[in-house]
Amino acid sequence: MRSTSIVLFAMLITSTVSLSSATASASAFALSSAAFANGGLIPKVHECTSGGGNDPAKKNESPPLAWSGAPAGAKSYAIVMRDLDNANLIHWVIYDIPVSATSLPQNVEHAYRPAVPAGARQIYYRGSASLYGYQGPCSPSTVNTYEFVVHALNRASLTSLTSSSSTQTAAKAIAAASIGSTKITGES
Repeated sequence: MRSTSIVLFAMLITSTVSLSSATASASAFALSSAAFANGGLIPKVHECTSGGGNDPAKKNESPPLAWSGAPAGAKSYAIVMRDLDNANLIHWVIYDIPVSATSLPQNVEHAYRPAVPAGARQIYYRGSASLYGYQGPCSPSTVNTYEFVVHALNRASLTSLTSSSSTQTAAKAIAAASIGSTKITGES
């Protein structure tokens, strides 16, 4: 009888731990896009317009992104997008996203200080497009993997960054202030 009680007690503890783990996972920091599934194909509307060709479907619009479950200590957010198959080339940095925001709309304005989200700033992309903000996938002859990472930051503003900061400088400042991150990838 005693060994049956011990087995039942062990099963109860295992079930409780499993439920606790499931609850913790359900509230984990997560990022998604309504435009593509994690690991899926990024629609052409989000591809660059500076890579040559005249495909009218390519509009260089940033994809809509949404996040949830951020660490409790978050004071702002930042997003860094990289081409993982092209030496981790940074395609987009947007930071000082207010802590009250849980998403970005499609087609964030190409400006240092976009209207939405209010207060956010973007780094100037010094590549083929030379513009502030999002530079979409530009892989004309290969399929590359692009990574979008949202960082929860320990400060409301990255005051060391300016309109002339490089993408690498911004990515380092974001990494230094990050208290948690989550990511999704897409193919293009």
